[in-house]
Amino acid sequence: RGLTDISLLERFIHLRYVDLSKNKLQDLSPLSSLTQLLWLKVDGNLLTSASMQELPYLQVISFDRNHIKDLEGITHPLLANLSLKENKIQTVLGLSHDQLSSLQVLELRGNEIKTTAGLGASKLKKLYLAQNTICSLEGLEESEELETLHLRDNKLEALDGFSDSMKCLQYINLRSNGIRSFQEVEKLQVLPMLQALVLMNNPCAEEPDYRLEVLSRLPQLQRLDKELIEEDEREEAEKIRQTRLEKEKVRTTQCGDKKE
Repeated sequence: RGLTDISLLERFIHLRYVDLSKNKLQDLSPLSSLTQLLWLKVDGNLLTSASMQELPYLQVISFDRNHIKDLEGITHPLLANLSLKENKIQTVLGLSHDQLSSLQVLELRGNEIKTTAGLGASKLKKLYLAQNTICSLEGLEESEELETLHLRDNKLEALDGFSDSMKCLQYINLRSNGIRSFQEVEKLQVLPMLQALVLMNNPCAEEPDYRLEVLSRLPQLQRLDKELIEEDEREEAEKIRQTRLEKEKVRTTQCGDKKE
């Protein structure tokens, strides 16, 4: 409706669901009196900041398609679902872990984020970071309850940054990155619950026997590139894994003999 001023809303203190999408808002301060607010959608406005006065019951916010540059000033204690798709965010520093202790879903697709440093949130279950410019993964080991990690269309060439503390992570999407070697894929062995992996459109996916090479390193996978692992594939991959282990054992023995 082309709204630029929502001060009229201040008097409606019992409002619980507010959708102000597709307007021309630059200021949300009148919402600070809506202390019963549970759900807020302000997609497609002219906001440059997501900062608001703390609202005690707010559980869901969507700030998609604005001009927001950082995550400063988001401090709602019951917030479980936060979406900031298609903004101008370059850094995730400023995400308030102490105040956002209930955050479970964080959607940051289509921003300008270069690194995940500062993102760890203890209760986070789903993290969407597709279509950014991320070239390094840092600080994710704090997200011990993370189940889904979406990193499609980034600049990742290495898969450092994963940890065995991430014991709930089941699904990772790495489609359209720059991962070349299976040695990088091998780093995902630290994830005990990983079941589904998407690696298509990476350089390593062009290699011969790509699926078998991945499966020989990550035998617990149930699905690769959205396709279920067949039993004959699993058996073939196990043979490759055993052959590789034998070669490594021989190499280690030979090195030991040379030292003596």
